[in-house]
Parts: sequence; C-alpha cells; structure tokens
Amino acid sequence: MRLWLGICLLFLAGGPGVLPAEPVTRRAFRTTDGVNLSFLESGAGRKREGGIAIAFIPGWCMPADIWRKQLEALGTQYHTVALDPRGQGRSDVPSKGYTAERRAADIDEFLRPLSRVVLVGWSLGAIDALEYLDTFGSEKIAGLVLVDSSVGEEPAPTPNSGFTDGLKRNRDAALNQFVRAIFSKPRPKAEIDALVRGAKRMSLDNSIALLSYPFPRTHWKEIAHAFDKPLFYMITPQFAAQAQNLEKNRPGTRVEVFERAGHALFVDEPERFNSILADFVRRIASQ
Repeated sequence: MRLWLGICLLFLAGGPGVLPAEPVTRRAFRTTDGVNLSFLESGAGRKREGGIAIAFIPGWCMPADIWRKQLEALGTQYHTVALDPRGQGRSDVPSKGYTAERRAADIDEFLRPLSRVVLVGWSLGAIDALEYLDTFGSEKIAGLVLVDSSVGEEPAPTPNSGFTDGLKRNRDAALNQFVRAIFSKPRPKAEIDALVRGAKRMSLDNSIALLSYPFPRTHWKEIAHAFDKPLFYMITPQFAAQAQNLEKNRPGTRVEVFERAGHALFVDEPERFNSILADFVRRIASQ
C-alpha cells in the first residue's frame, strides 16, 4: 500500500521520468432545457467501453478550472472531465434552473456519454452529486467522493446567515473574503480576482438560491447511507465529527482528513489529493 501511494505521488507530483501533465481541452453540450454547459476534459484517448471515468463537480459559484491539477494528473491514467455548472465558469447563465432538481438533471446529462464513473463533488457540488443519486440512481456510478461538505450527519455546521447578508450588503467584499478563505495558502491576486469575477456571473438572487435548497439535513444523510458502492469522504477538520458519525452509521466509508488545507483542499495539497484519489479509483477499476 505504501509503495503504491509512493509511486502515485511520484508520478503525480512531478520528477525525473514522470508522465507529463495531460493536456486539458474544453467542450460543451446543450441541456434538455436549452442551456449550453461547458466542461473540461483530459485523457479522452483513454476512453474505452466499460472503463472508468472520473467526473468532477465544483462548489458554489466556482469554475471547472479549479480542478485543473486533477485533470492534468489523473488524465494521464483515466478519462477525466470537470463540469462548469449552469451560471458558473464558461457555461451559460440562464435566468432559471438554480435548484437541486435541475442541477441534478444537468449532472445526469453531463454523465450520459460515460458508462462507469467515479463522481467527485466538492462543497455544493457534493450536495448536487447526492441529489443526482437520489433522482437518477447509481447505476453508472462506480464510486463517490464527497469533498469537504456537510453530509447531514451530526453535528450540524454553525449557521452562516451572515454570509448571505454580506452578499446582499456588499457582494464584491463578501466574495473577495469568501474566495480568499477557501485556500490555506495565499493564491496569486490574478487568480483570486478571476474567481471573484466568475462568481458574479449569475445574479445575486440565483447565487443565494443555491445556498438555500429546501431539504432537511437528514435528506443528504439518507442518500449517503443508501449508496451501496465505495464512498470516500475527504475533508478538513471542520467536518471531522461528521466523518466519525458517517463511518459509524455507514460502515465501509473511507475518510481522509486534510489537517492543514483550506476548504479547497485539492488546490492546497494537489499531489496528496491526486495520489489518494488515484488509489481509490485504481481499487474500483480492479474490481
């Protein structure tokens, strides 16, 4: 196990004789309600019937490009895609569709060309992934990775109504603070500015709607418990207690805590994240 993780880390982190980063390309598709959704793709040449694909769903108002380090590294081994959800990244910004149900439908249409998927959702993207499973089932999902998101276990996160109020008072200031806070390590100003501009593409009301799905917390827990395939919960310490309860209430759940990373833990520690995810996918692919 340690040897395999060491080899993965070497290949994914870079070093003499390692595989170069996989090129990332952009594509798009049109949803059944007429919205053009953009996505990033790598490792397309590794598509094969019944083969594993990895699909990434970003968090609230974030673009697919935030997964670039994962696309470049994991695309050397697997067909890998990352969605710009409606209103995010380079996807269309329609006036409607900012509900859990429509976002789940968007994921369903995004995944239709794929046959065996490890689905990775971060933050709101984890919630959208769970809603996809509840609505469309797990037939094509070979494994699920939930990244730093509440999953309905106890204890409940501290309510953060102040963030919504801040968005209403001064959206620019609230978004700047939010984007900087998701990283534990400082990011280039140009990168922060681009993420803030992207987060403002959808209307304020629609961005707030995404933070207000009308479900009890138990809805998400029940979906996670019902999922009968490999489940991985990658988190920062804020969700450590939830992780303990998820492991207890859903035996077989794998948990990894990133002690020193920020909310966007896969950006702060990409080599570790990629190595661990590669091992999870390898185990699924070998089954």
